[in-house]
Amino acid sequence: MKKIIALLVFWTLCHALYAQNKSGRIQDIQHVIEQLFPFQEEELEYESLYEQLLELYQKPLEINTVTMEELIATHLLTPIQAQALLEYREFNGPFVSIYELQSLPTWDSLTIQLILPFLTLETPRLTTKSFLEGLKVEGTSNVLIRHRKTWQLREGFRFKDTTATSANSYLGGPHEWAIRYRNQYPKAHSLGFMLEKDAGEAGIWDPKTNRYGFNFASFHWVRYNLKKWKTLTLGDFQVSFGQGLVFGAGFSLGKGAETITSVRRSSRGIIPYTASQEQGFFRGLGASRTWRNWNYSLLLSSVNKDGRLANPKDSLDLDGPQISSLPLSSLHRTPSELSIKNQVRESNVGGNIHYQPSTAKWTLGVNGLVTQLSLPLLPSPTRYNTFDFSGIKNRVASIYLNYSWKNLMFFGETARSSSSGTGSVIGAIGSLSKSVDLSLAWRKYARNFHSFYATAFSESTQPSNEQGVYIGFQLKPSSNLKFNAYFDFFSFPWLKFRVYTPSKGQEWLARWSYQPNKTSRVILQFKQEKKLRNWNDEEDNSKTYQVRNILKSQAHASLAVDVSTKFSFRSQLFWNQVKIKDIPSQGWMLVQSFSYMQPRWKVTASLGLFDTESFDNRIYAYEQNAFGTFAIPAFSGIGSRQYVLVHYQIHPKLTAYFRWAQTYYADRTSISSGTQAIHGPKQTDTVLVLRYALH
Repeated sequence: MKKIIALLVFWTLCHALYAQNKSGRIQDIQHVIEQLFPFQEEELEYESLYEQLLELYQKPLEINTVTMEELIATHLLTPIQAQALLEYREFNGPFVSIYELQSLPTWDSLTIQLILPFLTLETPRLTTKSFLEGLKVEGTSNVLIRHRKTWQLREGFRFKDTTATSANSYLGGPHEWAIRYRNQYPKAHSLGFMLEKDAGEAGIWDPKTNRYGFNFASFHWVRYNLKKWKTLTLGDFQVSFGQGLVFGAGFSLGKGAETITSVRRSSRGIIPYTASQEQGFFRGLGASRTWRNWNYSLLLSSVNKDGRLANPKDSLDLDGPQISSLPLSSLHRTPSELSIKNQVRESNVGGNIHYQPSTAKWTLGVNGLVTQLSLPLLPSPTRYNTFDFSGIKNRVASIYLNYSWKNLMFFGETARSSSSGTGSVIGAIGSLSKSVDLSLAWRKYARNFHSFYATAFSESTQPSNEQGVYIGFQLKPSSNLKFNAYFDFFSFPWLKFRVYTPSKGQEWLARWSYQPNKTSRVILQFKQEKKLRNWNDEEDNSKTYQVRNILKSQAHASLAVDVSTKFSFRSQLFWNQVKIKDIPSQGWMLVQSFSYMQPRWKVTASLGLFDTESFDNRIYAYEQNAFGTFAIPAFSGIGSRQYVLVHYQIHPKLTAYFRWAQTYYADRTSISSGTQAIHGPKQTDTVLVLRYALH
């Protein structure tokens, strides 16, 4: 669910980056997103998000050429603040000093601190070298090697070194490897590749199963601003236009502590794919060309995807094989998991036409995407998937509009898929005064609306079978105090997974942020959510599901203090309560972390204690990790969590990161289940990353 990312992402990011050296070289990006996930509800991959945050920092926006769309896309500024910058530039000419930002109305010192790492007065010179020459000497170029391992033996590895065989035994060792290279130069090019092998996957060369040493390989090459061609790309890429109903790649906050700009998506166009997730991207050719006020984009893609072949006796088509599902785990550790690897080829043809007049007060665009599978997808029928996509081809098209008027920004997109299902989202964000901001969003997605690459604003993971109204507020009574709140009312006209009846729900959040000075930060947050869920009533021995109200309340308190330029600490308290049939259960977690920094090294240590009554009370807590690596574990039961992260600059071009983490459970003698089971109450993990800057 896309509801975790909040202003906390950027708030922490900017403050920490501002404290670093201003050479633009990143020494340790992980500590700048320490508070990334205050309320996590599902284990999701956030590597794409991390990559976009990193790219935004590495390629700051130019103050004298930045557009309204680009400023709003940062999620750091309200419309009135973005408009203030553009109007100042229009009436006073180009900025000559970064200190001129202090002259902008509605911009206080905290706002400037927030946005400063993402703005620059330096206009990167256009390269005069050939592409190959530029790769050698221009831009940034680095190589990253990562190793991860869980030191306790999981059940899936027990058969590996014996003569016994099992369809569920792991084919490879417990080591996870990743190698990444990227070379980029602003407004000129980006070139890179990613190779990855997960723990349990065999590192062998076997073209029959599409394994070439590593289980996943990704490559991209992008040229920017080549005459009239805005973007030319080859390899893996993503596309972002409109409000995400057709092309939804790119950074999106969803519901969270940032209650204003999070409801609106931004049109970033064609962007390179640099993460290690094995789905959610196009593979092929992409191009964008400008002509006057028009921008035309086209994509051609063909990529293999995992597919579970339907059982022949359940097949409705006797003339050929069918796919019953498209698994998203991207894990191929066992013979059974390997059997689904690259079983279906997905082909995409799509495009966008985008118009923006010289006044830049409004933009209009049209999206279209045709997706075809090499085998028909016919999901096994269940109670809730009656209207899910089935077949071999899907077509989806949309039209979107953005309009700015004074301190208000209106946006909307409506789409229709080949199943005749429709999806629409309409909203507005604006500033009612210097201290009060408001956001509104209405969405309605039909139960038969199908869009494979959509990430529109929604309660569910995919925009389908949902309608709702969202209202967000932001109040800044002073420069160091801020209050955010939102209310969201939603309903699901058809059945959902684990909810076998049409249902509705609501949630709200309130958050207080206080920064008395540059070295102290206090955050208090409370969230409550009410939904329906299936519940098997064991008391009446019924085999049917009863639908019950689930009321979940969550609270989070955080205190961060920079004692000096070298030493800082952070205290966090998590609490939640889940009520089912008016019977409450609770969960607690207390986390204390410390950081100590020297010119060439930094050490971070953390200790957490948790106590939850049930799995429904599990607590997700973001943890710092090695560069380019994430740790968002879920804690349930009774136990402790501790980790140590060491960052050491061996050489001006070579940096090493090492992390040791351990979870101890006091209420069990084994961890997890199935092939992931560990016999014993402890789990110990290590991560080692080496990052070498070529230039």
